[in-house]
Amino acid sequence: ESEQPCFSVCFQQQKNLEGYVGFASLPNQVYRKSVKRGFEFTLMVVGESGLGKSTLINSLFLTNLYSGEYPGPSHRIKKTVQVEQSKVLMKEGGVQLLLTIVDTPGFGDAVDNSNCWQPVIDHIDSKFEDYLNSESRVNRRLMPDSRVHCCLYFIAPSGHGLKPLDIEFMKRLHEKVNIIPLIAKADTLTPEECQQFKKQIMREILEHKIKIYEFPETDDEEENKIVKTIKDRLPLAVVGSNTIIEVNDKKVRGRQYPWGVAEVENGDHCDFTLLRNMLIRTHMQDLKDVTNNVHYENYRSRKLAAVTCNGIDNNKTKGQLTKSPLAQMEEERREHQFFKSYYCFFFLYRTLEKNKKKGKIF
Repeated sequence: ESEQPCFSVCFQQQKNLEGYVGFASLPNQVYRKSVKRGFEFTLMVVGESGLGKSTLINSLFLTNLYSGEYPGPSHRIKKTVQVEQSKVLMKEGGVQLLLTIVDTPGFGDAVDNSNCWQPVIDHIDSKFEDYLNSESRVNRRLMPDSRVHCCLYFIAPSGHGLKPLDIEFMKRLHEKVNIIPLIAKADTLTPEECQQFKKQIMREILEHKIKIYEFPETDDEEENKIVKTIKDRLPLAVVGSNTIIEVNDKKVRGRQYPWGVAEVENGDHCDFTLLRNMLIRTHMQDLKDVTNNVHYENYRSRKLAAVTCNGIDNNKTKGQLTKSPLAQMEEERREHQFFKSYYCFFFLYRTLEKNKKKGKIF
């Protein structure tokens, strides 16, 4: 008589509790644990020299990440395309944020800018690789997240649309990182010029099928209104300034001109407040989630699919060996077992030696 397959059916029921049980406090537990652990966020800024990248970062986070003692990359002598990291630990309301700023000094400044995006791609991939290796270890308690969560791409306020370099860079990176295009130094354009420039840029982004960061839709009407406002104003036109100016007996951060003041935090002058609110107050966690669930998963899938049974990575140079995560875990397990056995044997040997001297060996 052949065995019949066994099926299990699960029915989900909704029950109204008659009293207080306590699991409603789970979000508070998660909150306390998260605050204690702190948060990490990595922001990449890319654009030509002199577009105000360092100033905007200082304005966004109200900190002198770049100062006279440590100037921004565009103010240094060396101008080769390279990737630089700056870390700063910030505290606000008892919450710690380890902010990492990734800058690319020298990007787009050469006469021949062929492959100037390659150092940026290599940096992003190397951070994905580091995280994949951390995940593959036996001990995964300490897993610092240095993956790039967002890339602010600065577009020169030329008024003539995207340059070929802008298009090529975003097409090369749109499947590796969340790209948010920005019009730099928007105070050099009139409001009418700025609106036309925005429409032209978005038209070219759609035409070249460039995937910029997609804002999530929610069930909350208020949040959807905020998201719609941001989408309608993309690419965001920003102005950065660390100078405090007094306007109508009120101190504001802005830029003084003979014809008036361009206020950084005035929504009628630029989109700085929209960018700050989106980047820090409303969508920081979503940027991290998209990085983890989409960009990193795509990299991880390609990497694991490339590793064959004999440990050869087809994406790399011929004959170069790599280890699959499973093989690496097995090797670490054997190594751990070896040292454990070694110490047990050593302890037993020392115990026998001591007992032998005392004449307790039968």
